[in-house]
Amino acid sequence: MILLRRESVLPEPSSGILSLLLTNGRLTELSVWPAESEQAAAPLNGIYVGKVMNVAKNINAAFVELTKGQRAFLPLSHAENACILNRKADGRVLAGDELLVQVEREAVKTKEPVLTMEISIAGRYAVVFPGKERGRLQFSGKLSDEERLSIARACSEAGITEEILASCSLIVRTNAAELSDCGYEPLIAEAKALLALASALWQTAGTRTCYSCLYRPESGFLTAVRDTPQEQYEEILTDDKQLYEQLHAWLERSYPEVLGRLRLYEDTSLSLASLYGLPKKLREALEKRVWLKSGGYLVIEPTEALTVIDVNSGKYTGKKGMRDTFRLINREAALEIARQLRLRNLSGIILVDFISMDNKEDERELLHLLSAELKKDPVRTAVVDMTALGLVELTRKKVRRSLYEQLKGAPAEAGSQENTP
Repeated sequence: MILLRRESVLPEPSSGILSLLLTNGRLTELSVWPAESEQAAAPLNGIYVGKVMNVAKNINAAFVELTKGQRAFLPLSHAENACILNRKADGRVLAGDELLVQVEREAVKTKEPVLTMEISIAGRYAVVFPGKERGRLQFSGKLSDEERLSIARACSEAGITEEILASCSLIVRTNAAELSDCGYEPLIAEAKALLALASALWQTAGTRTCYSCLYRPESGFLTAVRDTPQEQYEEILTDDKQLYEQLHAWLERSYPEVLGRLRLYEDTSLSLASLYGLPKKLREALEKRVWLKSGGYLVIEPTEALTVIDVNSGKYTGKKGMRDTFRLINREAALEIARQLRLRNLSGIILVDFISMDNKEDERELLHLLSAELKKDPVRTAVVDMTALGLVELTRKKVRRSLYEQLKGAPAEAGSQENTP
């Protein structure tokens, strides 16, 4: 179930729209999105004509001004792909260049937003990359061979051919698998709309002035609904009439196949927040200690450099032997850690100190379980290794601020060059 409501249950000074994904009554995902009147100057996935202020060769990066006073960090690992608008491209990025960039990560704490020169425009079923690997139709690795063949055939019959893709590439997302039984018309319609948008953007970019915003994505809470696979929710529920009407109009226009799942909660005897215990769930999502059903617990400690998670046996009083006890608690902890990373939006380097196990087969089994669970996360997350000290290293891609920063309203201030990502 997806719940959407305004900020009345949020701790001060947070404001905005709250989106929650509940699975079997438990929070799986939680985000705070700014109200439309408070949209960030450089929203995630926004596309701009930015101006390079200076190039830091020692870190192979540049600092780009998106709007007056809004600076961002641009890695130069793909400088050869730069779309430079005020001079002929030569594989270099220089101070004074005006170039097409996209916000890839939000500003976090003292760090600026992170940009990319690999422009993309995403929908529910497809992503278009204007100017990249032109003429290619690609597919999510999670789609089966049969689904790929069916989609490729549908695209060809609809006129989405190499000629149409001459100026861009099109990637079909995992969500397209939802359409295998009912037909791929929604995918085709969305792909054509994205291709038209990308073509117009690419053709007009050279005529736009510096600091222009060429593409501003939909509101964050709409994106959250768009990107959530239908198999993960049965309904979209809100108790806010204005949000309901906005969602209804958007779904009717863009994704009518999902419209039947939208419902307005109107029971005045019991609020939506009380029905689902939202204040308690929010408090628990910020607490340092997370209890496990076995009586064990996790201690989650985010720091500036990394996040440390400690697994403890706690109140466990089972009658199993030591090996079975540690194995049981660690397995339960692995499942909960995967959930907490997604719920709290913890990213970067993560170290997990599981309870030590002497049996190597138990360790391999634990890492396999953790890795399999992390693959369910829509944000790229991976098990790196187990260190000589028995700490499990994880990485999770940074995209948005952590849940703590979102709920506590931590300022996302622009930093200095010493605070580069």
